[in-house]
Amino acid sequence: MDAEIRRLLFIYALQNAVKHSSTPKSGTVIGTVLGKHPEYRSRAREIGPLAQEVVAEVAGMDADERRAMLADLAPEALEELTETRERVRELPALPGAENGVVMRFAPNPSGPLHLGHARAAILNDYYVRRYGGRYVLRIEDTDPRRVDPEAYRMVQEDIEWLGLSITDIVYQSDRLEIYYEYCEKLIAIGGAYVCVCDQEVFRDLKLAKKACPCRDQPVEENLALWQKMLDGEFAEGTVTVRVRTEIEHPDPAMRDFSIFRIVGSPLHPRIDATVYPLMNFSVAVDDHLLGITHVIRGKDHIANTRRQRYIFDYFGWMPPVYRHYGRMSISGVVLSTSGMREGIASGLYSGWDDIRLGTLRAIARRGIRADAVRNAMVDIGIGETDISFSWENLYAQNKAIIDPEANRYFFVPDPVKVAVRDAPLRTAQAALHPNDPARGYRTLACDGNVLLPRADIEGKSMVRLKDLYNISIVWQDGVPTATYAGEALEEARAAKAPIIQWLPADANVPCVLYTQDGEMAGFCEELVAKEAGKVVQFERIGFARIDAAGKAGVAAYFAHR
Repeated sequence: MDAEIRRLLFIYALQNAVKHSSTPKSGTVIGTVLGKHPEYRSRAREIGPLAQEVVAEVAGMDADERRAMLADLAPEALEELTETRERVRELPALPGAENGVVMRFAPNPSGPLHLGHARAAILNDYYVRRYGGRYVLRIEDTDPRRVDPEAYRMVQEDIEWLGLSITDIVYQSDRLEIYYEYCEKLIAIGGAYVCVCDQEVFRDLKLAKKACPCRDQPVEENLALWQKMLDGEFAEGTVTVRVRTEIEHPDPAMRDFSIFRIVGSPLHPRIDATVYPLMNFSVAVDDHLLGITHVIRGKDHIANTRRQRYIFDYFGWMPPVYRHYGRMSISGVVLSTSGMREGIASGLYSGWDDIRLGTLRAIARRGIRADAVRNAMVDIGIGETDISFSWENLYAQNKAIIDPEANRYFFVPDPVKVAVRDAPLRTAQAALHPNDPARGYRTLACDGNVLLPRADIEGKSMVRLKDLYNISIVWQDGVPTATYAGEALEEARAAKAPIIQWLPADANVPCVLYTQDGEMAGFCEELVAKEAGKVVQFERIGFARIDAAGKAGVAAYFAHR
């Protein structure tokens, strides 16, 4: 019976370790066993010490060994993990979408796209692919103060990387005459007026639920003032066009909101203009004229949806179907475009693809695939509940994609050179990929002089050099002395010796692994230099994208474990 309990503990410990790329807690493993096998609950106290032994043994294995042992003990448990990662839940149906949809993604060209943009971009793309139809990329660039000329190119590159099924591209800066025409129409039907009140005065009147003097101007006077705006007779900040709403509306933000203003500087990089629409007007006009059927965006736009409905109602247009999803907080990276720009200008960040940033190009530089981002965003869905973005889910999605492709190599950070006494000459044959023998092997010749990772040998009396042999270690004054201790893997496991990566002391190349927390300097195998632009797995460390390789060595960017 003890053998069967031990087998179950091993299965669930390995499954947990493979799933989360970390060593499980014994309590978690015990809970899983007792939950799935209640017949053992009466022996919970006996199982505790056994679980600790099993977890310790699993902790001494690397990722490939854990996966291989799980496949041997319980292949169905490994298949269950694979199926879970490959399954991306289907999103709710959209009403009125049976005959196709017209969706839009509408970024502002203030910088490259980041993870926050990806959610809207991918969710809209999901429904276009599901129902068929058109997908409009609408560049909302009618505020010259928020336009970065380089962002036009960067946004297009990011969209190409994401693989969005864009069918139409529209630049709002090309459509000013259209907005002018519809503003004039709105004024003519009494839906808007030109306001020349001081902004502070208007704000006080609005909060007091009182109309400003301009609200009762005749249509003819409003049209004349509108023409003066277009003719350049007003300075910035002295005039605005307002939609006529309920002056006593419960929400002050709905009361006679602005739809046009003058921006004198900076000059727009694409056009010569000073009169620009605000977002709610240009969006409403474009959604109608472009035939947008469904709009999926964050619930921080709910107030904008209400404002835009006024414009739809005045013109007698049918509004799109709106779905508003909850806020998604993303920790661990910088997302503020202004903050990123300031950091780049000051030298704090190396560029828009600095891996401490949340831009899509920074994500890509780490070796995270667009399909992984897509799967993670679809998995989050369009629910209205506020959530925190799960990096673990993104990494699991990415690992499912890159794990079958990534060759395995040794990288030794903070290396210690050790001469192993009595070591025989050996040549290790290490698989490029443990699940694909046809891919071949790396050959590492060892004469007993090796580089070992300092953090993994400090305080250890015995370790096993992966794919080679065991060594015993004696420490004196902080200096290790190593001795050959045989080649039996079973002896290493019985001694609970960790299995660590290593390198021949004279056959390797310098390597720097850049992480979000700093850099790790060391050495890697010579073959890594041939993997530039690809993702590899540094055994016992994690997946990394090889960014560059040259005479100075290898530069790699850490993705995840």
